[in-house]
Order: sequence, then structure tokens, then C-alpha cells
Amino acid sequence: MTEPGKHSPPSSPHVLAVAWPLLAELVLGFGVGFVGMWLVSKESDTASAAFGLANHVQGAFFLLFRIISMGVGVVITQNLGAGNRRDADRTALASLGASTWLGLGSALVLFAATGPLLTAMQATEDVRALAAPYLHVLAFALFLDAFNASMAAVMRSHLRTRETMYNILSMHALHLALCFPLMRGVGPASPLGMVGFALALAISRGFGLGVHVWLWREVLGLYPSWRDALTVRWGTLRSSIAIGLPGAAENIAYRVAMLVSVTVVSGMGTAQLATQGYAMQIMNVIVLSTVALAFAGEILVGHLIGAGKLRAAWKLVRKCLFWGLGVALSVAVLTAATAPWTLRLFTHDPSIIAQATTLLWITVLLEPGRTCNIVIITALRAAGDARFPVVAGAASMVLVMGFGSWLLGIHFGLGLTGVWIAYALDEWVRGGIMAARWFGLGWVKQAVASRRRVNRQSK
Repeated sequence: MTEPGKHSPPSSPHVLAVAWPLLAELVLGFGVGFVGMWLVSKESDTASAAFGLANHVQGAFFLLFRIISMGVGVVITQNLGAGNRRDADRTALASLGASTWLGLGSALVLFAATGPLLTAMQATEDVRALAAPYLHVLAFALFLDAFNASMAAVMRSHLRTRETMYNILSMHALHLALCFPLMRGVGPASPLGMVGFALALAISRGFGLGVHVWLWREVLGLYPSWRDALTVRWGTLRSSIAIGLPGAAENIAYRVAMLVSVTVVSGMGTAQLATQGYAMQIMNVIVLSTVALAFAGEILVGHLIGAGKLRAAWKLVRKCLFWGLGVALSVAVLTAATAPWTLRLFTHDPSIIAQATTLLWITVLLEPGRTCNIVIITALRAAGDARFPVVAGAASMVLVMGFGSWLLGIHFGLGLTGVWIAYALDEWVRGGIMAARWFGLGWVKQAVASRRRVNRQSK
């Protein structure tokens, strides 16, 4: 437990002060994935297709950890905002046991079901041959990431975003340093290709976990035991799961719809799948600033809700949305305009470059809707209104993104362009719904209930 009176969180900062360390983490994380795709692309477009497909599978499993990390983060911020450090610490320690078993279960399922998953996604035989061993090694990294996700969420909830940033940056730097020798081979060591990327990932995640344990002890005064890591305290985690489960369900619904669309693309052929992977990799740079602002907003909104400052929370989200829209659209236009040159880092196939460039211009149209989604959904979750995004958005994700990908891409013969039009339509539909919810104050009732619950627990 925490030593009384020690390690108090810093005073409430400006949203940009919280966002910039998060952005630094995301940029380097993107850089690692970018380098991985670049190294893999030197082997073949087939290897790039396998890498992109496998990372979609890994991303779907990682979302399960968000059940714990999202809920724990919100509950801790609300408790800290209300001055209830005791229950904040209990929630933090309880997150470890849940992370152990959720991470272990996810790793075992991924390892055992790799073949059926790739087959279900219509991966060709040559793609499966490269993706399967990569996912087997990635399963171990997935187990370690369960802890890193929850422990980082606890640090950020205490407004310790800078310390968390240093750990995540060090973790990614180690991953990058190991990628080159493991993937390309050094001296007598044989090159491991994609498997080397996954092995470097696992080693770096182990390092990050060790640093997180140290940060908990030295910065937060939290001293986890083996019992904390092995025991699932459902009573303590009830509020976290009530928030995290709908939030994760929204993310899982999105990921499932995305996997459906990727399956549609996979059926179009290896070249189309590689094009999708290259465009997705570059598109990721556009969303980084929006995600950083959204996470910063979520942390600060949670504190404000816990303190009963609902009007300040409403204004904060408006500010985050203003900054997010401006930056995202600017970066999207720049990314699309430079795509014919940046795509040459991955491939020199003129048809792939031309088609991927078209997809990135569609992304410019997609960004306003996605920015509303990311910024407002995180704010709704922080306010305790976690169920609305999944209930309101699930139909759009299934019908517009999932079914729409098939309808426009296959039935109407628009190919990849049709799939990405479906992505844009889905983001706009859900973005409009979320904006109406926040600015129409539909979340206030849940925020008041969250504030009362935290006050009741602190007595």
C-alpha cells in the first residue's frame, strides 16, 4: 500500500502539458511500427501483407487489456479528484491480478488459435507461412503488455505522464535497437525477419514492466506483492469493470468491424492487402495528436468529474476538440500530399503507390469524424457515461464499416477505395452521434452519479 502523506500528485496542469508526453510516446510507438514495416517491406510485398495482417490480429487482442486499463484509469482519476487516495490505491493494486489472468488467457488463445484466425481472415498460404510464427512469439509480448497497459494507466491517472513517457520511450528505443540485429542478422547470427521484430518487442516489454514496478514504488509509493499479481479482487474492480467493459466493447466492436473489412481486402489479393498495410501505416501518423489530446482530456475530465466541476469538464472537451480538428486536418493534408514520396520507403510498385495515395486523400475527409469520436468518447467514459458510445456506435461499426466495406468494395466493385469510403462514412456517423451526446449534455446524469459514488466510498 501507499506510505501516508507521500507521493502526492502534481497540481492540475493545462491539457497540453498532459498531452505532449503522451504524444511523444505515441510518436515513438508509431516510429517503431514504421521501421518494422520498412524492414519487412525490404523482403517482399507478401511479407508486408503478413506483417500488417498479423498486427491487426494483435491489436484486437490488446483491446481486451483496455477493459482493465480504461476502467482503472477513470476510477482512479475520479477518486483522486475527490481526494480519496485510499480507494485509488486499492484499485491500482487490484488491477494487477486482473492483468495477470487476462494477459495469460489472451496469450494462450492467440498462440493456440493462430492458424484458424489467419484462415478465417482469408490469408493466402504464403501470407500465413510468414504471419503464424510472428504471432506465436508475439503472444508472449502480449502477456507482458497486459501489465504495462494497466500500470501505465495508473501512472497517468496520477498525472505522472512525464515519468510514464520516459519509460515508454526507453521501452520503444530498446525495441528499435534490437530490431535491426534480430531482423537483419549480425555477424554469425542469422536474420529472423518478422520473428525478430516480435522477439525484440517481447524483450522491450519485459524491460518496461520492470521500470513500471520501480516507478510505482518510487513515484507513487505503491508496493505490489505477489498476492496482488495473482488474486483477482472483483469487489474492488467492480466500478472499473463497469466503465472499462463498455469502453472495451466499443473498441472491440470497432476492431471486429475493421477485421471484417481487412478480411474483405484480403480476399482481393496480396497486392491489395499490402496496399492497405502501407496506407494504414502512414495514416497512423495523422491520428497521433488526436489520441494524445483525447487521453489527456480523459485524465483531466476524470479529475474534474471527481471534484464536481462539470462545467469545466464541458469546456475542456470543447478545447480539446478545437485543437484536435485543427491539427488532425493539417497533418492529414500534409500526409496525403507527400504520400507519393513517403510510400517509396516501402514499395516502388507504381500501382500500389497510386492507390495508397488515393486512400490517404480519403483519410482527409475521414478525419473530422474520427477526431470527434476519439476526443468525445474518451470524455464520455471519464464522465461515467461509458455505455452510450458502444450502444450508439455498434450499429454503425457493424453496418457502415463492416457490411459497407463488402457492399462498396466487392458488390459495387470499388475495391479498396470503396472500403475506405465505408471507413469515412462510419466515422462521420458516429462522430455526429457523439458530438450530439456531449454538447447536448446527455452525459450529465451519469457524471453526477459517478461523483456521488466516489463521495460515498470516501466516507
